[in-house]
Amino acid sequence: MGLLISPSVLNADLSHLADEVRRVEAAADWIHLDVMDNHFVPNLTFGLPVVESLIKNTSLPADCHLMIHDPDRWAPAYAEVGAGSVTFHIEAAKNARQICRDIRRRGARAGAALKPGTEITEIAELLPELDMILIMTVEPGFGGQSFMTDMLPKVRRAREYAKQSGTDIWVQVDGGIDANTIEMCAEAGANIFVAGSAVYRAQDPSNMINHLRDIAMSACGH
Repeated sequence: MGLLISPSVLNADLSHLADEVRRVEAAADWIHLDVMDNHFVPNLTFGLPVVESLIKNTSLPADCHLMIHDPDRWAPAYAEVGAGSVTFHIEAAKNARQICRDIRRRGARAGAALKPGTEITEIAELLPELDMILIMTVEPGFGGQSFMTDMLPKVRRAREYAKQSGTDIWVQVDGGIDANTIEMCAEAGANIFVAGSAVYRAQDPSNMINHLRDIAMSACGH
């Protein structure tokens, strides 16, 4: 299990999305693509055609976070177009186990995301089907929000779940991740860090990514 930085394009210039992704290619491990449908969350970003096009134009593996109403129908399609990881929200899923299996069958890692108000126990029976647990450290929908420190116990519990599973389940945090909060998340057991504003509002995004990684690695004793 390594520590990986997955910059979110949510705070990038969406009118030049491919160029914005290229700005972080040299330093990032993944690129985090927030898909929002204005139903599950009160915001609208982009969908499958844009993601498919981006995947063809970047060397970074795509980390797709689906904040959408019907992941049972749509999640497998993101794996089909080449996403390396597809994460759906447990709150929106009708049959989470089947979604995971469909994603994996199409060659991607399957992730389940939890909103701040959702108990970690909601995914307890899903662990054999999961490759990643995403703990939202803000309410999903908008970038630039403040980190919710009361989510750290949930991050710790997610890491306990991952250890108990006996498989390589990653623990991802998303929301308000910057140089001041990433250390707490790493200490709590997260190993995949989604940083949007901190990266794309930095004067040098690549330097910021490397700085965030250094902080996280230091927190874990690496």
